[in-house]
Amino acid sequence: MEYGILGLIVLIANIYALVKTWTSAVSIGAKLLWTLLILVLPVIGFIVWWIAGPKGSSHAAV
Repeated sequence: MEYGILGLIVLIANIYALVKTWTSAVSIGAKLLWTLLILVLPVIGFIVWWIAGPKGSSHAAV
């Protein structure tokens, strides 16, 4: 049962990271690389994304 809950938490965290990555203002290439990292290495990819991932929203400050 504990592994199911842990898996659900990892899934939710990865979905959150993917949504934040694809709504950021970085290039498509960077978005694809972050997506691959998060999908191939779910836990490590999320941690790396949390520390060094794209920041900001899709709206540029003027």
